[in-house]
Amino acid sequence: MKPVKKYIPFDYVQLPDRQWPEKRIEKAPVWCSVDMRDGNQALVTPMGIDEKVKFFHMLTDIGFKEIEVGFPSASETEYAILRTLIEGNHIPDDVWIQVLVQAREELIRKTFEAVRGAKNVIVHFYNSTSTLQRKVVFGKDMDGIVDIAVNGAKLIKELTDAEVARSGMNIRYEYSPESFTGTEIDFSVRICEAVMDTMGSTKENPIILNLPSTVEMCTANTYADQIEYFCRHIKNREAAIISLHPHNDRGTGVACAELGLMAGADRLEGCLFGNGERTGNLDIVTVGLNMFTQNVDPELDFSNIMALRKVYEECTRMQVPPRQPYAGELAFTAFSGSHQDAIRKGFEYMKNSGTEYWEVPYLPINPADLNRDYEPVIRINSQSGKGGAAFVLEQTMGYKLPKEMHPEFGNIVKAAADDFGDELTSLQIVSLFRKEYLELEGKYKLISHSFKEVRGEDGDVDSCFEGVVSVDGEPKNIVGYGNGPINSFCKALNSIGLADLDFVNYHEHAVGNGSTAKAICYIEVERGDGKHFFGAAIHPNVNTAAMLGIICASNRAVREK
Repeated sequence: MKPVKKYIPFDYVQLPDRQWPEKRIEKAPVWCSVDMRDGNQALVTPMGIDEKVKFFHMLTDIGFKEIEVGFPSASETEYAILRTLIEGNHIPDDVWIQVLVQAREELIRKTFEAVRGAKNVIVHFYNSTSTLQRKVVFGKDMDGIVDIAVNGAKLIKELTDAEVARSGMNIRYEYSPESFTGTEIDFSVRICEAVMDTMGSTKENPIILNLPSTVEMCTANTYADQIEYFCRHIKNREAAIISLHPHNDRGTGVACAELGLMAGADRLEGCLFGNGERTGNLDIVTVGLNMFTQNVDPELDFSNIMALRKVYEECTRMQVPPRQPYAGELAFTAFSGSHQDAIRKGFEYMKNSGTEYWEVPYLPINPADLNRDYEPVIRINSQSGKGGAAFVLEQTMGYKLPKEMHPEFGNIVKAAADDFGDELTSLQIVSLFRKEYLELEGKYKLISHSFKEVRGEDGDVDSCFEGVVSVDGEPKNIVGYGNGPINSFCKALNSIGLADLDFVNYHEHAVGNGSTAKAICYIEVERGDGKHFFGAAIHPNVNTAAMLGIICASNRAVREK
């Protein structure tokens, strides 16, 4: 696809002394969920009343104190959900419900009728201000657009005064110059100042000025320039809460929000998991948990993120993509061998060092902080490395394969993944290990055994092994002397043709706890041609486990030859 000259490049803000690049996000913004309005209107099948009530309660449980519940003047359904929330006493006393309305008289009056009986209400009114909308949709100049906003503000203030006198309702205002990103920046300042003057905004009673990236039209740094310019030039800045409403048309909604906060914004509007028109709204979950990874309390509770995802998917009929940050099925999953090895070593470091910090490569957040399991972190396919399968065995079964054994078992798993043509589950990996090591049948089989101590000619106490080993189904009585049980058993095996195998290494650890614990042993042997083989076995008696492991390694060496 070749570039063509039919698109108008974005006109950048002139801000050579910008300050936002040096700023850091050090506290949570004021959050406002627009899932029930902006998010809901973007659904193929909008939520019904029961689903909206369920969703509303989830939002309050997460910790949202400002929730845009709908556009009550737009339809009877939107009106009905608002009345259900109010009349059903679903709204906590510390939560502000936000209602959206165009700056049109009949819609504003309908909105005030809809909020009757509520305790805390934010009336969010807007009109479109962009150059393109003025030219294409409204056919008005700047003065005409300012008049629409000011006339709407006057009516809202008039109805507010009457409602407060009647019921004592707490009412706050929010104004959005819709399509802020496509509006001349100085005109955005002008129209917002006119609204502030009309509303009588003060430091004690500030208005929310919401600057939406209704359509994402520029890079995130340019949006930040717009926000910083606006914050610098708006009169009576302390009388305004600067709010952002980023969309995601260019795929940088999260970046716009984060840089916008650095540029001076106080508040963010968005949806869980980025639901919204076209490519979506700001993903509040991602922004909040990004803060969490920087030791900033987002003041929203995402600690049971999969339960939130479940309710979200049930109510919206949308699906969280598998690689969605933090909540996607594969968000913490590594298939790459080098990544798996680094993650495995990170877990070992955390365990052995006792560090108070989360220091695991490739995992910016501890999955357990979100109530997510460790088991799916490393998943195995044909691209996985030698340490990944070992990690899965440890997490699933508690088997701690020695590092020297990782390549051998990793190759076994990789070959199985190639044959299978898909990812291997943890159960399949455990099954491979059992089949290859713990349940392997071969040339040799231990039938019976006993040990006793004997004193050698030098006066040292040696171990004597006496037992029966089956060779190709034929029982053989064997005896061996050595400096310990394993050594004496290996010496005994020499008499039945295993002199070509040298014992190299031995590892063992307990599996399970208490009186039911068993020992698992890993044995490494070297064949005469220099090739190494491993065996493994589990038994309540550690000596027996070791002997069974040696038999396993021997059978594998003979089978391969």
